[in-house]
Amino acid sequence: MIQMTLRQLRYFDALTRHGHFGRAAEACSISQPALSMQIKEMEAALGGVLLERSARQVTLTKFGEEIIQRVRDILRSVDELGDFARASRDRLAGRLRIGMIPTIAPYLLPKLIENLARMHPELDIHVRETLTPKLIKEVTEGRLDTAIVALPVSEPSLTEAACFSERFLLVRPAADEGTPVPSHESLREMRLLLLEEGHCFRDQALSFCNMQSPPREVLDASSLSTLVQMVGAGIGVTLIPEMAVAVETRSAPVSVTRFGNPQPSRTIGMVWRKTSPLAAQLQQISEVVCLAADALSEQRRAKPSARKARA
Repeated sequence: MIQMTLRQLRYFDALTRHGHFGRAAEACSISQPALSMQIKEMEAALGGVLLERSARQVTLTKFGEEIIQRVRDILRSVDELGDFARASRDRLAGRLRIGMIPTIAPYLLPKLIENLARMHPELDIHVRETLTPKLIKEVTEGRLDTAIVALPVSEPSLTEAACFSERFLLVRPAADEGTPVPSHESLREMRLLLLEEGHCFRDQALSFCNMQSPPREVLDASSLSTLVQMVGAGIGVTLIPEMAVAVETRSAPVSVTRFGNPQPSRTIGMVWRKTSPLAAQLQQISEVVCLAADALSEQRRAKPSARKARA
């Protein structure tokens, strides 16, 4: 009978994800020699070499590629045992692993955490911020319980729960204040600043402008903050979600303007695995997300910024 420990399986999974003994050891809170010893013991138990080792990285052997899929299935099943136990309780408690895309997290997260801490104080919340494709992959693999993303994601294995919608606003240099609002067709003739590839917000902005791909003169940035500062420097114009306006425009010389109808917008919601034992609890969490978004909307109406978006 093969003797392996659950800890060894988790170490092997971490090593394959990080591709480096040092980074994997740090992620697992273990020394690098101890991690190497555990992997060697696992290889001995299985009777095969799992990894090709080099000074800079590790690569899975063909045998290792076959094993890692089974290891992840086992780890997912083990995690679901804990989820079943948590789902049997009459309250929300324990670890909640939640992901968010970067164009939502800085603005929604503080209010969401505040609400969750007040309404469900026994939750142990772990947040992961990254791009939509990575979040969807990690949810489907069981490494995240849920993710807050722009819908739809159209992944058959996931449940989608819409929480709120928000409009996109046009950010122009302050000198453009009071000038006519360009149509979405006109934006194609302007220097449009966008988030770099991989951000769903980039694709949504291009779709509004009826652009399959950006022209060569479009400049990319890694964050909404950088986009707004570039606009303030007179480099071009950009679109940002309404939730981000108060935070991102407070220190930039820009003008924020609403488009005419139909205004561009996106739907934000939560996704989780259809097979998740926590489905009912995650539905409750989605309602808290809605409340957090409503609270932010109320704040915007109560305290309009100096650069109030013009109707």
